[in-house]
Amino acid sequence: MALSLPAIMRTTAARLSALYFLLFALCAVLLVLYMTSLSARMLTAQTQETINDEVLGLARAYQRGGLPVLVRVVEARSRQPGANLYLIADTNGQILTGNVQSLEPGVIETEGWTTEPFSYRRFGEGELERQRSTPADQNETQPGQNEVQAEGEKGHNAIALVLRLPNQMIMLVGRDLGEPERFRAVIRRSLMLALGMMGLGGLLIWFFVGRAALKRIDSVSEASRRIMGGDLSGRLPVTGAGDEFDRLSENLNAMLARIATLNEGLKQVSDNIAHDLKTPLTRLRNRAEATLSGKHKTTDYRQALEGTIAESEQLIKTFNAILMISRLEAGYSSESTSRVDLAAAVRDVVELYEPVAEEAGVTLESSVVGDFAVNGNRELIGQALSNIVDNAIKYSTDATGKPAVRVALGRVGGEVRLSVTDNGQGIPDDADRARATERFVRLEKSRSQPGSGLGLSLAKAIMTFHNGRLDLLPANPGLSVVMGFPARENH
Repeated sequence: MALSLPAIMRTTAARLSALYFLLFALCAVLLVLYMTSLSARMLTAQTQETINDEVLGLARAYQRGGLPVLVRVVEARSRQPGANLYLIADTNGQILTGNVQSLEPGVIETEGWTTEPFSYRRFGEGELERQRSTPADQNETQPGQNEVQAEGEKGHNAIALVLRLPNQMIMLVGRDLGEPERFRAVIRRSLMLALGMMGLGGLLIWFFVGRAALKRIDSVSEASRRIMGGDLSGRLPVTGAGDEFDRLSENLNAMLARIATLNEGLKQVSDNIAHDLKTPLTRLRNRAEATLSGKHKTTDYRQALEGTIAESEQLIKTFNAILMISRLEAGYSSESTSRVDLAAAVRDVVELYEPVAEEAGVTLESSVVGDFAVNGNRELIGQALSNIVDNAIKYSTDATGKPAVRVALGRVGGEVRLSVTDNGQGIPDDADRARATERFVRLEKSRSQPGSGLGLSLAKAIMTFHNGRLDLLPANPGLSVVMGFPARENH
């Protein structure tokens, strides 16, 4: 997949980033508008307060000396640097004094605060414009009107309070909006610049994060294609960042490892079935051929059929064990679980195998004290214990002294341990002890003992089903097979 913008936009990460960016941009624009409006309102309120203070001062001057004193105060204040707007006009709107040369038409016609900022020109401004104007142009317009027209985009703006004096003359006190407008423009530019920088940063982060995410997805896709091509040893990349991609890769890698283990087990089962079941099937065929060749008595046919049935039963048991192992290892089992008294299960198995041990010349003894309860399936646990005890009896006959098998049950921490120990030759090699629980594995080279090599494998599958463990430990002499069950909590 090419790392292009359309490819990035098709990713969930990029779409979420775009959605967050749009939400952020909307919030930022609303913030700019709010801050600009708030600053404008604050500056306007401050300007109106200043004008009100000026009007109060002029009102006191008018009360002291009437119009002459008011005119002198207005002229004095008009000449101060950075003065407000002052204007006194007659009843016809003719400007008598102040620092305003021209106004936007209609400003002094309405008493009170001006509803909108108006344009004006102070004395001394607009000389260059008047010099550029032709006499014809001047004749076509009324005096002062061309200045207002020339003001246009370059004129000053202000707000003012228009008052009627007792003699019906007009007084205007205003304030230029240049400084508030510049302040508001600075705020607007600052916020827009901040918005632009944050937007650019968001776009860059969006692009590079989307690109990095797409690279991770591409690497996962490439590894997946190799795995689907048959390379089950391949694994998804894990960067170590601990993010959701790593967690997903780790879970999928665990799943792949499980699949690889099951496939390897299936391959081993297929190979072992082909190898170990070939012998009993060959015996069945040879027995049938030997019986059919020549003339035999009825008793001979009967013996042949009985042998065939015995071999068939052994094959059926083998296949049942294989199916049981596969079902338990895959985690799909209809077997129900409940409270199981391990002490009672041990007593039942020991009682069952005492005649077998006695016939083989093996001493079978048990050491069970107390009540040991676990969550499990009694039949499966009994089958696993029976397989282990049967193996111990068979292989303890190689002991140099008196053959003996001991079954013990106890608790170690939060685990209930059931051990079956014999004093035979044991399995001295650690690698052989690990292999002994695999399917169809028989460490006995001569294979003189009966069996299919599935006993310990089935016991291990049963222990896995019970969330337990099966350990093969050296007993010096002999072998100790330990079944570890999670202890059942008392309720």
